[in-house]
Amino acid sequence: PVWALAWIGDRESAFGDRLVAFAAVEGIFFSGSFAAIFWLKKRGLMPGLTFSNELISRDEGLHCDFACLLFKHLVHKPSEQRVGAIITEAVRIEQEFLTESLPVDMIGMNCTLMKQYIEFVADRLLLELGFSKIFGAENPFDFMENISLEGKTNFFEKRVAEYQRMGVMCKAEENSFRLDADF
Repeated sequence: PVWALAWIGDRESAFGDRLVAFAAVEGIFFSGSFAAIFWLKKRGLMPGLTFSNELISRDEGLHCDFACLLFKHLVHKPSEQRVGAIITEAVRIEQEFLTESLPVDMIGMNCTLMKQYIEFVADRLLLELGFSKIFGAENPFDFMENISLEGKTNFFEKRVAEYQRMGVMCKAEENSFRLDADF
């Protein structure tokens, strides 16, 4: 989206502002789309798509976690008011996108609930960044409560979506960090 590119290319804003915008892109943008696809998973529909969604959603979550962790180490953080303005703008954009993307109500999912979910996600991000909630929204989708929990896939039933622990499938000598690699 244009908003994300504007922040990336903004040479005037402080690094902390741009980091918050990055966290918003990774943590707020597309969270409604992920929820819509997890809604399909709850109903046992489109297993290939929902499997891919799990992987992509997890990656976006890790990117957001990284931004929040890096933010905690900043010496010169933006003010709570500045962070709130960035997050509020991201919420508005995502809600507008979802209103256009979800014109028809479905059982257990509609524009109103989706907007509430985006506000819930934004509040959670604000807390992770060390600030107060703005929206005070509750999670309207029970099926989204457990998506961040580590799954236990039966290897013989379906493809595994969990990350593999480092070094599980290699020899000890292959599991070492070196700086002499030839690129």
